[in-house]
Amino acid sequence: MSRRGQIVLVGALVVGAGVAFYFFYRAVNEHEKRLRIVEPGRYYRCGQLTAAGFTDAVGVYGIRTIVNVQDDFPDPDLQLGPFSSGTIKESRLCEQLGVRYVWLEPDLQPRSTPGGPRPVVLDQFLELMDDPATYPVLLHCKAGLHRTGVLTAVYRMEYQGWSRESAFREMKANGFGEFACTSANDYVTQYVLTYRPRVGSGLPRRPN
Repeated sequence: MSRRGQIVLVGALVVGAGVAFYFFYRAVNEHEKRLRIVEPGRYYRCGQLTAAGFTDAVGVYGIRTIVNVQDDFPDPDLQLGPFSSGTIKESRLCEQLGVRYVWLEPDLQPRSTPGGPRPVVLDQFLELMDDPATYPVLLHCKAGLHRTGVLTAVYRMEYQGWSRESAFREMKANGFGEFACTSANDYVTQYVLTYRPRVGSGLPRRPN
């Protein structure tokens, strides 16, 4: 084979490998998008998956409740699979799978709120997490980083007794972002840095 032919062959192989890697990455990313175990058998988090991805998660982890915290998409259209043009509403998929579908809308309150800003969604989230029938639960937003991150930090502090600092560090390590994860971000401040777990018997409360 000529030198030119060898260069063309190597180039084709490199391009082919790149294309194969892209499709593999896309398939894995959309099927298991940052799926993480927060508490085994109870609490899982991820980004928005395909319908096939959610179906697998329900089967593998025995999920009973899927919570969507995308304030901009109350009932998103899910791709059936990474290479499918078909879609299904998330609530419809949950109905088919026999799991509960819940939409929570993360909010921010004015910094000047008397007594300090406390997002309305926190009480809705706690009410849901207090219910033993909720578990195992899978919580997700679009990317599985920010809205999912702050509410998971609340879960850590409220139900597992984590310190504010530990919950903050985990949230940051799980992709919230070095520059975004500061007190200048109202989500970080209102959901994590100023959060106070409820007072029970002197220990953090957790569902039965």
